[in-house]
Amino acid sequence: MRIGVDLGGTKIEAIALDLEGRVLARHRIPAPRGDYGATLGAIAGLIAAIESAAGQPGSIGIGTPGALSPFTGRLRNANSVWLNDRPLDLDLAERLGRPVRLANDADCFALSEATDGAGRGAASVFGVIIGTGTGGGIVVGGRLLAGPNAIAGEWGHNPLPWPQPDESPGPPCYCGKHGCIETFLSGPGLAADHQRHTGLTRTPPEIRAAAARGEPAAAATLARHAERLARSLATVINLLDPAVIVLGGGLSNLPHLYEALPALIRPWLFCDGLATRILPPVHGDSSGVRGAAWLWGTEHP
Repeated sequence: MRIGVDLGGTKIEAIALDLEGRVLARHRIPAPRGDYGATLGAIAGLIAAIESAAGQPGSIGIGTPGALSPFTGRLRNANSVWLNDRPLDLDLAERLGRPVRLANDADCFALSEATDGAGRGAASVFGVIIGTGTGGGIVVGGRLLAGPNAIAGEWGHNPLPWPQPDESPGPPCYCGKHGCIETFLSGPGLAADHQRHTGLTRTPPEIRAAAARGEPAAAATLARHAERLARSLATVINLLDPAVIVLGGGLSNLPHLYEALPALIRPWLFCDGLATRILPPVHGDSSGVRGAAWLWGTEHP
C-alpha cells in the first residue's frame, strides 16, 4: 500500500492507494498554521488514521508547497513559511519510524497524471499548474525529473517569452524579478491584467462569467491570457518536446484553452507542426495527493 499526503497551507489530505492505484482510504484535516511541531504531529496522526482505516501499513510520500534544497537538505520556497529551513523529510522519518519521500506539489501533480492520468503511457509528460501560482513538473519514462538544483519544471520564473511592448518589463514578481511568466498566467496575474485594462477588480471566475455573458473586455482578457500561455508553452515544447502537456490548477478549468492553444502555439515553435497533446487532468484536485503516493514508484513497500 502507498500513502500520499498533500501538505497544504489550510488543509492536510492523505490517501492510501493499492498497487493498482485504487483508493483504500482517504482523510483530510485542517493544517496547524504557523506551528512546525504541530504540523509534524498532525501528519503523523493522519497517517495513523489512514493505516487504521486501510488495515495495513504503507510507504509514505509527501507533497509539499516548497522543495528540499539539495544544498542544505532543508525545505525552501514554501508559502507556508513555518516549514521553510526545516529538514522536513528527516523530522518526519524520525517521528514515523520509517523513510519518507518528499516532492513539490507541482511535481506530484505531474507524476500522478503521468502514472495513471491524462499522460498514462506517454514517454514524457509536462504537468502545468496555473492557479494561485504557476508551477510545473517533468516526468520522463514514468520517472519524476528533479534535477541537481531541484528546480526542474519551474517554468513560471522565466521571463514571458517574446514580450510585446506593453508587457515589458512586466509586473513585479515576489521572487524579486519583473515579468515572470507567473505574473501573467497565474490566477492573480489574470485578475491584475484585467484590472490594468479595465479598471475593474474581478476574480478569474468572475472574468470567465463576464466573458460568457458576451462582455468584450472580459473576452479580451481571456484571449490575452491564452496567447501568453501559448508563447510560454511553446518555449517548453522547443526545449523538452514532451509527448503530453497536462494543465492543472484553477485556470485549467477554462475550456477554451484546449481548443485554442494548439493553433496559438504553432507559430512560435521551431518545427512545422504540433504533435504534443494538451489535455485536462483526469484526477483534478486529487492529482497532488495521488502523486505523493506514487513517489514510491513501482517498489513494493
